Amino acid sequence: MKFLMLHGINHNMFGKRDPRQYGTVTLDQINAALCDLGRELGVEVQHFQTNHEGAMCERIHQAYFDGVDGVMINAGAWTHYSYGIRDALAILNCPIVELHMSNIHAREAFRHRSVFAEIVQGQIAGFGVDSYLLALRTAVGHAQIPA
Repeated sequence: MKFLMLHGINHNMFGKRDPRQYGTVTLDQINAALCDLGRELGVEVQHFQTNHEGAMCERIHQAYFDGVDGVMINAGAWTHYSYGIRDALAILNCPIVELHMSNIHAREAFRHRSVFAEIVQGQIAGFGVDSYLLALRTAVGHAQIPA
């Protein structure tokens, strides 16, 4: 089984960006932890990060053609306003788990709304790096449920 982790805008700056919200872990460390957990669960984990909305949509389209078994997405600020990414995600025929390192509901008001909420399996927020690991476990579990 193949799972895709999509990292959004500014995530290449994890470890440097607002350590109070995001800690000091880097994107490479997050990806390594996901790949380690993937091996433990017997699945392949691919990852992709971009600061360009169109590139994110194109990678989601490729995931459709690749037939991935599940997608985890931390789109960052795009979560709150990118209808283009939302529409691309809606094309997928697999579980989608939205995740955030910080608790978006305890932050600025504009972060409380997700334009993805209606099309994702669910949301995981506020657990730092563990949000990623919980999202992978959730996606794998839901991908294994017979249709």
